[in-house]
Amino acid sequence: MRFTPSRRSLLAAAALLPFAGVLRAAEPDLAGLSDITKGAVPIGPAERAARIARAQRLMRAAGLGAILIEPGSSLDYFTGVQWHRSERLTAAVLPVEGEPLVVTPFFEEPSVRETLGVPATVRVWQEDEDPLALVAGWLKERRLAGGAIGVDETVRFFAADGLKRLLPEARLVSANPVVRGCRMVKTPAEIALMQAATDVTIAAYRWVYPRVEAGMTGDEIGALMDAATRRLGGKGEFSMALVGEASAYPHGSRQVHRVAAGQVVLMDCGCTVHGYESDVSRTWVHGGASKEQRQVWDHVAEGQRIALAAARIGATAGSVDDAVRAQYEAWGYGPRYRLPGLSHRTGHGIGMDGHEPVNLVHGETTKLAAGMCFSNEPGIYLPGRFGVRLEDCFHMTRAGPQWFSTPPVSIERPV
Repeated sequence: MRFTPSRRSLLAAAALLPFAGVLRAAEPDLAGLSDITKGAVPIGPAERAARIARAQRLMRAAGLGAILIEPGSSLDYFTGVQWHRSERLTAAVLPVEGEPLVVTPFFEEPSVRETLGVPATVRVWQEDEDPLALVAGWLKERRLAGGAIGVDETVRFFAADGLKRLLPEARLVSANPVVRGCRMVKTPAEIALMQAATDVTIAAYRWVYPRVEAGMTGDEIGALMDAATRRLGGKGEFSMALVGEASAYPHGSRQVHRVAAGQVVLMDCGCTVHGYESDVSRTWVHGGASKEQRQVWDHVAEGQRIALAAARIGATAGSVDDAVRAQYEAWGYGPRYRLPGLSHRTGHGIGMDGHEPVNLVHGETTKLAAGMCFSNEPGIYLPGRFGVRLEDCFHMTRAGPQWFSTPPVSIERPV
């Protein structure tokens, strides 16, 4: 069942209980923050209509009669429907011509219609019925059952398998040429929302940084960042703070580390504004950096610059990762993904999801085009000691890459 708003609020409050003291102490300062997203414009009907039209052009080019999509960011992208996945199927079918079909349980229809943002046929199924029979019947009515039907890459097996069972004459193929073909290239409206989300995250960093004190845990720092992000208008916030040795592992460890003089603090944070994500990482040293910490930080900052310089229209996504890794290996890191060095890709796609296709990773042959958006985060990690990650996202323009957030200038001025 869905969480009601009141139940979600109770769960959120319970999650913050361990950090209540930190948040109470910060409350006077938090009160000075206000929502900076009020001017952000959500995606409207005209934009969604243009998306469906583009998808239908790509379907014709790929020889597809329709594509099947389950709840998630792609369903929201094309139809506006914001829904969850469960054993009770809600799905959309985008045909090569005409309006989409939305299939949902009978008792969920009013809720699903609340966010439906495009003209569509809605068909409902009862608990003793097969929802995929509705999909198959609709495709037969439209004379689309005998050709190629694209399946979004996140659709669960039972849905694809059930449709194939009901339409044995159909060819089920990947919908990537359509879904990725639309979503990988962002419009100005999408980029504006990503910029708004990034502005929130940067403003929250500026508020949190001077309030990090000796003795704090990563979770306590993250709670401050979450609270600031919410005050500034961000939704779906995520805030990871890694202290000391935990920073040597890109996603941290289970051990509790506390801020102390000479300890690295690595934060990786973001939020959404009207469904679009930010993702920004910052690293500094509490109380002053050692020569080695400063050198690693400077190397990562140079890695970011190398990645941005390599990100050119027509270049392959993999070549950006290769350019960074070549310099890191010249400095003695690696080789390749070995440690100490850069153990993960240089960056990932970003948009409605924090991680989207495609990645800036060795071997990725997709060519960069205007409107594509990526993170740029070539971290360096020294196992058992510390790590440094600086992460800023950029979007491709015809003139080259443009930052959503400006990278920091030095380890002393991380935000």
